[in-house]
Amino acid sequence: MTGFARAEGSTPTCTWGWEAKSVNGKGLDVRLRLPRGFDALDAPVRHRVAKAVKRGNVSLNLDITWTRPLSVVRVNDEVLDQVLAAADKVKAARPDVAPPSVDGILALRGVLEQIDEEPDADERAQLEGVLLAGLDQTLEQLIDGRDAEGQRLGGVLHDQLAVVESLCEQAGDVAALAPDAIRKRLVEQVEQLTRDFAAIDPDRLAQEAALIMTKADVREELDRLSAHIAAARDLLGEVEPVGRRLDFLCQEFNREANTLCSKSSDTDLTRIGLDLKAVIEQFREQVQNIE
Repeated sequence: MTGFARAEGSTPTCTWGWEAKSVNGKGLDVRLRLPRGFDALDAPVRHRVAKAVKRGNVSLNLDITWTRPLSVVRVNDEVLDQVLAAADKVKAARPDVAPPSVDGILALRGVLEQIDEEPDADERAQLEGVLLAGLDQTLEQLIDGRDAEGQRLGGVLHDQLAVVESLCEQAGDVAALAPDAIRKRLVEQVEQLTRDFAAIDPDRLAQEAALIMTKADVREELDRLSAHIAAARDLLGEVEPVGRRLDFLCQEFNREANTLCSKSSDTDLTRIGLDLKAVIEQFREQVQNIE
């Protein structure tokens, strides 16, 4: 299911923001982008996402803006001593040469250096704890959004199941008339064949009629479709993730609908079977959005 969430906060050293997006997916795929230096958060973040979300493509992004300087400039005393010693040596050898200025000395390569300040272990642990708490808040918002979408999709799926059920009832009504229609059609065909031939054995005719009616009987498929409808409704009433199980159930729906169409020798039943396959395909497409 799709969803979006964002949480923001601040500490004495930085402001931070989590952004989460999710789209449909057969499995769980987490795409994570963290600022430089926060690779240690990768494993706990993925663990939290896996506990909260079971299905979908989830993109997570963490932005951090530091409110204190991350680097300081300091004098490299060792290099400075070497520069001053060299200046004294030049002055002793060439008294007429002007002494170096302070800004000139500081401009020399290596005298000034920029040092990145890293937070100590306690500061790092405290900051990571705050960021993970912010992640939990973000995931809660994401789940709330996905749940709201799930409620809407649930209504759509229940409506589609009702259509499948109605079509199955229509198919049952048509199938109930099939034996009489097959018998009548067979008698008419036999009458045409026996105009120029001797009469066919009635027992043989009855056997052939029974065989044809057995092959055309779709009651077993309709019974299984009814069982699948009940199973799908039960799954939609559960609070646990049911997307994968509904995926499998859609395959069973399709199998029974295909068999019903292949057995049909009646145009009305074939039309109902095709309508049934169309609704089942719509149901399957919506199931891809369910966790």
